[in-house]
Amino acid sequence: MAGKFDAVPVEDDTEILIQTICKFGELDILYQKWVWNSIAAESIIFESKDISNLNDREIEQEVRSSPLVKKDSKVTISRTESGFTLVNFNFEAI
Repeated sequence: MAGKFDAVPVEDDTEILIQTICKFGELDILYQKWVWNSIAAESIIFESKDISNLNDREIEQEVRSSPLVKKDSKVTISRTESGFTLVNFNFEAI
């Protein structure tokens, strides 16, 4: 698993506060807590090939089942050209 998430893109003006590789069910993920443009949020990052059988709605449902995601949180999903699916949640103005 070493290096699996090395190519996850980070925008120049994003500060990663916490980052750790862990498990989401059976899948390896990268969890991040970050700040960008006076907004703090969290991300669960999947290698896209690991969840290729799920559509956006199914991915959101899976992530919302986590105790990390606040009940009223907006969830956004984006896919990178480098093969990752980023699920962002718990947005907060700081």
